[in-house]
Amino acid sequence: MHRIRPTRVLRIRNLYSLKRRMISSTNYLAQELDPDFSYGQQVAFAKARIGNFFQAQPSLGNQFTEDMPLRNYLRKTVPREVLEQFTPDLERFGHRVATDLYALHLECERDAPKLEQYDAWGNRVDNIITCPAWKQMHDISAEEGLVAIAYERKYGPWSRLYQCAKLYLYAPSAGLYGCPLAMTDGAARILEVIGNAQLMERAYKKLITRNPQQFWTSGQWMTERRGGSDVASGTETVAKPQPDGTYKLYGYKWFSSATDSDMTFTLARVLDHNGQVIQGTKGLTLFYLETRDENGRLNNMQVQKLKNKLGTRQVPTAELLLDGTVALKISEEGRGVADIANMLTISRLYTALSAVSGMRRILNLARDYSTERKAFGKYLNEYPLHVQTLARMEVEVRGATLLVFETARLLGKVECNTASEHETLLLRLLMPLAKLYTGKQAMSVTSEGLECFGGQGYIEDTGLPGIMRDAQVNTIWEGTTNILSLDVLRCISKTKGAVLQSFHSDVQSKLKASTGNAVLSNCCDKVKKASDDIVNFASTQAENFEIAARDYSYSLARTYIGALLLEQASWSGATSQDITAARRWCMKDLTPFLSEERESNYNRSGIDADYELVMDGYETTKSKL
Repeated sequence: MHRIRPTRVLRIRNLYSLKRRMISSTNYLAQELDPDFSYGQQVAFAKARIGNFFQAQPSLGNQFTEDMPLRNYLRKTVPREVLEQFTPDLERFGHRVATDLYALHLECERDAPKLEQYDAWGNRVDNIITCPAWKQMHDISAEEGLVAIAYERKYGPWSRLYQCAKLYLYAPSAGLYGCPLAMTDGAARILEVIGNAQLMERAYKKLITRNPQQFWTSGQWMTERRGGSDVASGTETVAKPQPDGTYKLYGYKWFSSATDSDMTFTLARVLDHNGQVIQGTKGLTLFYLETRDENGRLNNMQVQKLKNKLGTRQVPTAELLLDGTVALKISEEGRGVADIANMLTISRLYTALSAVSGMRRILNLARDYSTERKAFGKYLNEYPLHVQTLARMEVEVRGATLLVFETARLLGKVECNTASEHETLLLRLLMPLAKLYTGKQAMSVTSEGLECFGGQGYIEDTGLPGIMRDAQVNTIWEGTTNILSLDVLRCISKTKGAVLQSFHSDVQSKLKASTGNAVLSNCCDKVKKASDDIVNFASTQAENFEIAARDYSYSLARTYIGALLLEQASWSGATSQDITAARRWCMKDLTPFLSEERESNYNRSGIDADYELVMDGYETTKSKL
């Protein structure tokens, strides 16, 4: 092999002007080297040649002005004189969430909270350390009025809808700060409804202020070791009355989100003079507590650990030991679950908003990427199959958007005491439906969204996988899909079917505008029939109702979304895209419970077949259905 003599030194004076490479007879490719490097030296490190092609990074435009489904819903629903007042703020904020807030969001993702349990001298301090971006989100949330808008009620019942539009824009760029905001909003609603004069002055004003220096956030501590949804048997925390009228709490909170909050609401069982408590739901009472005293010390509690979660890593979620934590009783004894329900309602709405906004964000990124990424000689948006995939995602997101914002509209009316009995009943049904259905949609859409980026969708530092990881919490937080499906059945039972009648009449009302539309008539007939079948099933299948709960809830959600899309497609400002979305949604199986019933999957033989299928090959079974 031809070798370069050590005495011959080639000095390369300018790397970028090198025109020729020395190639040996064995095709040895010389390296582009440092100017002072001699070929007589051993090559330890050399610069890699990586080429000049790099994939285009997807970018975000104004997240409000580009969101036609949201804008058109607001145009159809909100009085013009009201919409004109807050639209400029949404336009401004739509730009902000795509720029500086998105950068903070990514910082929160990269720099997760940490727990410092002891200082250098061995003292227990339990400091939760959050990144600067998380602290900025606190201030921004106050300044933007993300909680305040709903309680200032400048626009009456439309204030909640305006606030939810802003939260929807914020959530995918919030670094998960929407989590503490959800509980803060819920806490404000609890205090507003209960009307405790002392806490209205001390806490309520701080929860709804726009002043960052005064703004408080709230937690919600319900989950204990025995589980989250079954609070009746799972709550072991006890409250010991004190001579000054306060209580001291003793217990272990297994999952406390936003542990860095200023205050929280929690459930506990009051000890009587014999040291006994009442078990079950009737023994649960609602308590208010502040996490730190006036000197900044924790309120007789210890942070045992921060949770290592699949997603929502930006939020400090902890296990807490309450050891004499000072608290105030704010509900009547045994009314804890009923009085915390207002917080659960708000939290479910925020969860649904998070689900739908996450879907919209990944779809927006995938749409932009399709105009930048070339494969096999063409841009992705030039392939009909790729565009078809995006279009199917778009239909899901449009349907979810209408469901969530219609739910928010009804909540605004209920909070301002302008809702009819029909609207109040409808809200009771739609809230769990919106949460459970959009949560499942989000997992499907975000997974499909990642696929639209190919391998880059699987790379963590693109920021894309976090969208899907964070979406998973929406199916679990504030009740899993099955738990919420049972809640749907419970509200049907408690109202003796009145919520179903409100649902049915509302669907029929929304379809009136499209009844005479030749393009939409078949869809209209399909949604009408689905609505009839839903009501009939509830009145004739009481025995099999629980096993059908999940499919039945999906049917309620799909049918109502169908009605909303048809209503949107039939108003005077409807676009061709509105019509396409409505027609494609109605191609779905709107009533999956009927398909299951026809196969006898809800009777005893179907239930037994489920069990045998699941337990096939499992050596030891601990229980039998």
